[in-house]
Amino acid sequence: MKKIRVLLAEDHEVVRQGLKLLIDRQPDMEVVGEAGDGRVAVERAKTLQPNVAVVDVSMPQMNGLAATKAIRESTPGTAVVALTRYDDEAYVQELLTAGALGYVLKQSPSAELVDAVRAAASGRRYLDRRLAARVAGDILSSRRRRDAPPAITDRESEVLRLMALGHSNKEIAELLFLSVKTIEVHKGNAMRKLGLAGRTDVVRYALLQGWLRDPQEP
Repeated sequence: MKKIRVLLAEDHEVVRQGLKLLIDRQPDMEVVGEAGDGRVAVERAKTLQPNVAVVDVSMPQMNGLAATKAIRESTPGTAVVALTRYDDEAYVQELLTAGALGYVLKQSPSAELVDAVRAAASGRRYLDRRLAARVAGDILSSRRRRDAPPAITDRESEVLRLMALGHSNKEIAELLFLSVKTIEVHKGNAMRKLGLAGRTDVVRYALLQGWLRDPQEP
C-alpha cells in the first residue's frame, strides 16, 4: 500500500515529535520531512513533494497563512492541513481561502488530524468537528476566494497595522501626517471590506497577515 507522505511544519520540537509519532503510527502514512519555521516548510515542500503538509498557523520567519499560500503556489501537488489552537471563524476563512484543505484544532482528539490528513490526501476538505456545526455551512459550500482577496488599499492596510499595534486614531494620524477624520474613514472602509467587527478582529487579521508576531510565541 502506497503511504501518504507527510511534511510536518511546527516550531515547537516537542509538539512536532508528538505529531511525528502519531503520523508514523498510522499504517497508511509516513513523515518524510520536518520544518521548524514557515520558510523552511516551503523549501522542504518543494524538495520532498509530500502529499500533505501539516502547517502550524503560528510560526516564526513565515506564518502559517503565508506558508500555506506559498506551498500551494510552488507545490500544487501538496495539500495543506492547517493546525492551530484558534477556533475563530475568521481564521478558518483565511486559511481555506489561502488554499488549505483541512483545518484542525490542537486541542481536539488526535483522530481529527489523522482524518484531516487522509481527507486532504484524497483532495477533500476537512473541518475540525468542533467547528463544523458552527461555520461549515457558508465556508465549505463556497468557492475558494484565493485569487480574489478583499481589496483594501495600501493606506488602509497601514492604518489597520498601526491599529493592531495598539495606536490610537490620534497617534496614527500623527504618524501618517493625516487628520484624525481621514484615519477614521480609512479604518472604517478597511474593516467594512474585510468584515472586521472591532480591534480584536483587526489584531487577528494582522497576525494572519504576518504584521504581528503571536504574543504567546517565545
